[in-house]
Amino acid sequence: MNDVSLSDPAVHVAGVQEIAPELLVVPDRRIPLVPNIGIIGGTEAVLVVDTGMGTANAEQVLSLASEVAEGRRLYLTTTHFHPEHAFGAHVFHGRATYLANRAQAEDLKVKGAGYLEMFRGFGPPVADRLDGDVRVVAPDVVYDDGYDLDLGGRCVRLRATGRGHTKGDQVIGVPDAGVLFTGDLAETGQFAIFPWFPPYDTDVSGIGWLTVMERLAADGHRTVVPGHGAVGGPQVLGDVRDYLRELRDETWRRRDSAMGGSEIVAEVRALLIERHPEWTGQEWIEKGVGCLCTEHPTVTDQDPTG
Repeated sequence: MNDVSLSDPAVHVAGVQEIAPELLVVPDRRIPLVPNIGIIGGTEAVLVVDTGMGTANAEQVLSLASEVAEGRRLYLTTTHFHPEHAFGAHVFHGRATYLANRAQAEDLKVKGAGYLEMFRGFGPPVADRLDGDVRVVAPDVVYDDGYDLDLGGRCVRLRATGRGHTKGDQVIGVPDAGVLFTGDLAETGQFAIFPWFPPYDTDVSGIGWLTVMERLAADGHRTVVPGHGAVGGPQVLGDVRDYLRELRDETWRRRDSAMGGSEIVAEVRALLIERHPEWTGQEWIEKGVGCLCTEHPTVTDQDPTG
């Protein structure tokens, strides 16, 4: 994560793209710690998906959403609790109704303050985005498994996925447009982000994540907006599913042979970089190996790469 201190995680709303009628994406521009942000409109209301990191970014997103809404009611949802996705929600307080699934609300409550302090340690540009007025806020509406939000002539489906990238991941589907927002369950052009930081945070589950992606890849979405990277078609979901399978299989094959943790990491890392030389985020391979080693059928609570 050291490289993130070298760049400012600035959202650029001037680059907004319309991928379907009344469905906008503010692209991440491949800037670390900037998510793809969605604005989804119906005849009566507008939903914002993710905020960007910190007050200034979220103010830009709120301003754009308000301009799009032209007096329609505003809603906000976040794909998961990580700072670039949810740590601008305070800006929307009193201006939009904030919805999230129960597991994500718990993540915000339990882990939010710790992640705020951790990210402030990533260097001046990130710390500046998370200055003193940034605070973690609770959602106004909390649901369990699913919530159908009627924006007026357009129903948006918020669905908790179960444990994957985090405990509280949710996806946002727009059925009339065939669009799915995945948050960090899917990225394009990079290795899957495993926030595996024992003993501080070990909620990511490679096995759970793979199960989620198998289900999503079978659902027939036409357009996929990943957490980071280019908007694409259903192959985005298939590519992540396939990568998680090969990461699991290559890790577990070596774990079965009683190979040492450092050897597993070295071999799997080299193999996957060879297979995907164009992908960024190579540092996440080791985290994924560590996570999946603990999920091997013969291991329950040890990290052999530690």
